[in-house]
Amino acid sequence: MSSVAVKPQSRRRLFLLLGAVVLILAAVNVADKFGPHHTGLVAGPVVAVLLVLLARRAGLSWHDLGLSRRTFVPGLKYAVGAVLAVAVVYGIGVALPLTRPAFHDVRYHLHPGAALMTAFIIVPLGTVLLEEIAFRGVLLGLVNRHRGAVWASITSSVLFGLWHILPSLRLNSANAAVGSVFGSGATGRILAVLGAVAFTALAGVLLCELRRRSGSLLAAAALHWATNGLGLLVAAALATTSFA
Repeated sequence: MSSVAVKPQSRRRLFLLLGAVVLILAAVNVADKFGPHHTGLVAGPVVAVLLVLLARRAGLSWHDLGLSRRTFVPGLKYAVGAVLAVAVVYGIGVALPLTRPAFHDVRYHLHPGAALMTAFIIVPLGTVLLEEIAFRGVLLGLVNRHRGAVWASITSSVLFGLWHILPSLRLNSANAAVGSVFGSGATGRILAVLGAVAFTALAGVLLCELRRRSGSLLAAAALHWATNGLGLLVAAALATTSFA
């Protein structure tokens, strides 16, 4: 969809809706970081439903949100391909001594049961569901409706990068590879956060494009889960074997 001229009333409506979504997401982000353990596991699905209702009330269709039944099959095909691609990349990464340290992350030193629960329950419900609904569903759909696909992808991806500021505050001390690149002090923490924001913003562009090509949130959600969930399982496995 190409960019189109926007009437002042439509622009104000867009800004109000975007502001509401961003405020809701900011509150969830802070609560998940500083609230009780696994706050996101409860807040994620609830807020995801709230955002869908808000978007539907604003006039977005199920297709605008990437939730149309017509695009389920194409989305499923992309989803399977995305998971397989990530699995291959991670397999190569673990096999090569040069890239293996990237999987050494103290946050994922979990026993097998906890690792499986985190990968298949906490990550999908507490992370992927809300983030895909919010960034590749509601935000992408809202901006695309008013400003076109390019602005939609840029807005969604920039906000997705900023969303990762709080979760990446300990990244340089938790991940050996990141710490070795940026250092472990205050400067290293700032650089690691900036790097995480930039990386996740670029990842957001890829997820938006996958969502656009497939027409379905399922494709982007699968790639998102595979990146996080499979990465967690690999890191946990390495932490409990001599192969690490």
